[in-house]
Amino acid sequence: MKYPITRPRRLRSKKGLRDMVAETSLSTDDLILPIFVNEAISEKKPAEGLEGHFYYPPESSDLADFILSNLELGIKGFLVFGITGKKDFHGSRAYSREGPVYRAVRYIRDNIGSEPVIFTDLCICNYTSHGHCGLPVEKNGVKIIDNDSTLEVYSKIAVIHAEAGADFVAPSGMMDGQVMAIRNALDSSGFSNVGIMAYSAKYASALYGPFRSVMESEPKFGDRSSYQMDPRNIGEALKEVQLDIEEGADIIMVKPALFYLDVIRMVREAFPYVPLAAYNVSGEYMMIKTSADKGFLDLNRAILEATLAIKRAGANLIITYFAPLIAELIKNR
Repeated sequence: MKYPITRPRRLRSKKGLRDMVAETSLSTDDLILPIFVNEAISEKKPAEGLEGHFYYPPESSDLADFILSNLELGIKGFLVFGITGKKDFHGSRAYSREGPVYRAVRYIRDNIGSEPVIFTDLCICNYTSHGHCGLPVEKNGVKIIDNDSTLEVYSKIAVIHAEAGADFVAPSGMMDGQVMAIRNALDSSGFSNVGIMAYSAKYASALYGPFRSVMESEPKFGDRSSYQMDPRNIGEALKEVQLDIEEGADIIMVKPALFYLDVIRMVREAFPYVPLAAYNVSGEYMMIKTSADKGFLDLNRAILEATLAIKRAGANLIITYFAPLIAELIKNR
């Protein structure tokens, strides 16, 4: 049938009808909100470079209030990042019971309970004096990031985070074999029920700048191109994701999100039954936020459109700094 019998506009004629036939929907169940805990502060402070977000002391009523307020909005998932002023070569504060993530997660469990679904970022870049996600070694006068010795550190971090009460650990360092090493460490330590959300296809992107400023995690030499993925590659993402699944990942991830919608779609089609997360990263957040602040676009509409694009591409879970505002928009729609 053709026009005038076929008129697609009939299904767009009123909001209620558009809502009824919408192919993609957003729910607060889809959202994971990043949280920054900083052991070097004693009170809540703005996270410079990431407008609208804050640092929280690991054990503070401000942290508890922030989580409780977002639970009330319907946000269940929180991804905890730790910042320390006590950096060293091995990033030992990352696997210390005195470290920020351990203390924050323990505090959340003691004061809020089991309701929040807690994911913990598992990496060492923000804990090390060199700023890399792995341990550097020198070979033939050149510094490289040593894969296998780094896995030993990751395993220690995973166990500490599980002990604190994390539901999921989220290894983001892109070391080969990291999921298997972490799975073995968790299982052998009695934490077989703690899951792994793997940063499976994490690209060496220019979009992490605001986050690195907040986390004080810029590399002190070189860059991360030897372990994060090349933006020119897409098929390689399938290999990385498949390896993570085979090694025991419960949730897989593509990062960044908006610049890599094609990767999200391809991963979803290749692995339709594995939960897929996508990280709407700090650079993407600030591009929308800054454009809206300058009056170039409508913030609420842009946020929903961007988040729907990620969901439409195939992501089940979306890690986003816009989570509270998205939840408010969903609640008031």
